[in-house]
Amino acid sequence: MVSTTAVTMRQGGRAAMDFMLSVAMSTQKFGPSWTKELADAGVTADTLPEDLDAADTVIRSAIKDSKVFAMHSLIGEYMSVQHGRVAQSAFAEASDVLLPKLAELEAKGPSRLHLNPDLKLPDYYDGVWFHRTTGGWTEHPEMGFVHSEYIHKAYVNKTYGGDIFGQRRAVLKRLGDFKPARICEFGTSSGHFTVALQQVFPDAKITGVEISVPMLKEALRVGNANGWEWDLYQAAAEDTPFPDASFDLVGSYIVLHEIPADIARAHFREAFRLLAPGGHVLMSDVTPYRMMNKLGQWRADWMAQRGGEPWWREAATLDLTQAARDAGFVDIEEGGLDGAIYPWVINARKPA
Repeated sequence: MVSTTAVTMRQGGRAAMDFMLSVAMSTQKFGPSWTKELADAGVTADTLPEDLDAADTVIRSAIKDSKVFAMHSLIGEYMSVQHGRVAQSAFAEASDVLLPKLAELEAKGPSRLHLNPDLKLPDYYDGVWFHRTTGGWTEHPEMGFVHSEYIHKAYVNKTYGGDIFGQRRAVLKRLGDFKPARICEFGTSSGHFTVALQQVFPDAKITGVEISVPMLKEALRVGNANGWEWDLYQAAAEDTPFPDASFDLVGSYIVLHEIPADIARAHFREAFRLLAPGGHVLMSDVTPYRMMNKLGQWRADWMAQRGGEPWWREAATLDLTQAARDAGFVDIEEGGLDGAIYPWVINARKPA
């Protein structure tokens, strides 16, 4: 993954981000400890009620005196609130060097940015601080760079425990021998999945849609830094400005859990409209709760609430196959990646 600039952090910002990373890594041993405490109290996946809220009541009652769970919750709350603040401070420290370089990349080409000054932010998006990052994706003018380079690469990529960029390329294997010439990406953000699309389909014409201007600006820089000719539009994915049958592939990566279920269904309908006959939709997202036991469901739900994911439960309980079928798609396949259950991928075709 090529960064937009080789200059990333100065000493203070690097030290602060390293501290956050160390704290995050130190909490990974807490989960097994309080899970054992639950088991000792007779609370397991087999004994929990089906209803998630009822399960939450049972679990919290069983570990209300657990020092390990209390510490895990306290540190998790701190990290959720502070990670964005620390990253933005790191950017401010190096902004005198970074800003001229970023401006130069924006103007370089060959990628193009198409803004819509009249766009009204959707209700599900307006004022939301995604992942509890201070200001969300819109308030900080360089949130695209901050999230991509500082939060995602220097923090998330190291705490996640997997190759988050390799996964973006791997999900595209679900398309088999299908080679799209025209691709539309929903929820481009700062361009991480766009890079994977470019790498796997180097001859395709790639168009991205994204609501956040700071995110689009960073995607523009990534395209320009690598000499890729992307067209990036400020638009909601459920209401794009493109004609019918404009694309051969519509794709998104880990976007559906950031929107309400009714908007996710609208994404499938819009993808169907945009695709030429025989085209594919390929979307990946979080693991469906039906693939987890009841303790796993509760834990994912608890972490989502703590991490600022208001639509996670809706996404994890949404029947993606039915949503695709209702939109008109056929030959629908969904499942985990390489034998795992995350990311969860759905691939479907518009009838020829």
